[in-house]
Amino acid sequence: MTPQDTLKRLFETTISELFDVQTDVTFEQPKDRSHGDLACTVAFSLAKPLKQAPRSIAEALVAGLPGNEVIASADVAGGGFINITLAKAQIFDVVPTILNDFDTFKRPNTGNGAKILLEFVSVNPTGQMHIGHARGAASGDTLARILTQCQYDVLTEYYVNDAGNQMANLAKSLVARYHQALGIQADFPEDGYHGADIKALGEKIAQEAGDRYLNDPDILTIFREIGLTALLDGIKHDLGRADVQFDSFYHETTLYKDGHVEDVLARLKASGYTYTKDGALFLKTSEKGDEKDRVLIKSSGDYTYILPDIAYHEQKLKRGYPTLIDILGTDHHGYIARLKASLEILGYEASQLEVLLIQLVRVIRDGEEVKMSKRSGNTLALSDLLDDVGKDPIRYFFAARSLNTHMDLDLNLAEKQRNENPVYYVQYAHARISSLLNKASLLGVEPTAKITRETLNLDILTPLLNHLRHYPDVLSKAAKTREIHKVPNYLHELATLFHRWYGEEKLITEDRAASLERVHVLTAIQRVLANGLTLIGVDAPDVM
Repeated sequence: MTPQDTLKRLFETTISELFDVQTDVTFEQPKDRSHGDLACTVAFSLAKPLKQAPRSIAEALVAGLPGNEVIASADVAGGGFINITLAKAQIFDVVPTILNDFDTFKRPNTGNGAKILLEFVSVNPTGQMHIGHARGAASGDTLARILTQCQYDVLTEYYVNDAGNQMANLAKSLVARYHQALGIQADFPEDGYHGADIKALGEKIAQEAGDRYLNDPDILTIFREIGLTALLDGIKHDLGRADVQFDSFYHETTLYKDGHVEDVLARLKASGYTYTKDGALFLKTSEKGDEKDRVLIKSSGDYTYILPDIAYHEQKLKRGYPTLIDILGTDHHGYIARLKASLEILGYEASQLEVLLIQLVRVIRDGEEVKMSKRSGNTLALSDLLDDVGKDPIRYFFAARSLNTHMDLDLNLAEKQRNENPVYYVQYAHARISSLLNKASLLGVEPTAKITRETLNLDILTPLLNHLRHYPDVLSKAAKTREIHKVPNYLHELATLFHRWYGEEKLITEDRAASLERVHVLTAIQRVLANGLTLIGVDAPDVM
């Protein structure tokens, strides 16, 4: 049992005895270390049921705590905050905890097996992935890793939009490029895709097939399938290079083939929430919180994009995932209310769908913004970015910022091999520890089962050990709030505390006993660094 577990039990037992109520007590790391090692706000949550001022509750609780070996001091601050300083012996216990049972330490049971279907990226297969998609890819994959480690049952899914007008426009664009590659005059479609990858694919088809398709009446169908396969394979390849994994690729066409779209349409019509106006079929989403009603079927008889989207989200729920998380671009803000309303009309809870919006990325090189436009073909492709700066900076930089904030991706900074580059700074901490452990090994100092602290200066180490102890709490909070940036921010602070310790003491010396105690602490730090970097898809190098 960790000191924090002991403290939690101590507080909950005391609350039960003093106030005759049962409550869950949690602790946080104070932003200001002078306030102690832990902060507790339970008095505020008890104020309403007990009908007392939070400060009075906090004072009674602190006074009622029995004598123990965990707490050095507990003080009430402000309106009812309880600041706790742990006994130094308890602070060191995080080291044997990590060394003896790291798997349990790093896997807080926050999710308790709750099932989540996480959809992200879902880029139309009409061209290469660009930097705008990369943030969603990195963020979604990082969130999936954090949720999984916190014991949620997560399925990651890419929704392949292969049934709409964009696929028809892709086929027409490829046919035009195919004709041009054969030296035949061809007008490019007005809504066509001008990307260099589309042109290259048209040329490849011409090179391999010659004029075989020129008079084929099914040329658009054939080129649609060729384009879909080639471009989706390219997207998967780029995702793989960025170490982004998906459990499932679900095709929109499946919704039509399996009858999901027609089934949902029939049930929406039978719900009493549809009406016809000017030849179009509307869904009364405004009665469920949307700003206006939405068109399901146009007057032309064509389905709008929201109908298959409704069917897709219901299909996800029917697969046994009661919680759905979509990661979408900020331009989809208006999409949230209409989709939640539609699911409510079908009998589901709006809260079952959670949408995380990603703000735009501004790419900077040499102080200038890199402009992008997928339609014109002037785009900074993810593959080019991976070639230029590599996977690790991309993954780290995107994970380190809150999803709902705009960000600048400074390519010059991402390329630097210096401490000012945050990913380099954290990776260097891991590599420096490897160097120290190798030095210790050459002196015959290897980790042992007996973990002591006799020569350690806990006044210097307390901030670092305290930070280590909070790793499961950081993971748990990141999983609950979907704030993935908490993990890289934690790692950066851990690297800072380690580098500070390295600068204050000579860690590996001829004194074998002292070196061994430091080897144990170093190993604990490195395990946390390596695990945290893995969660955000970044390598943990031993040499830099």
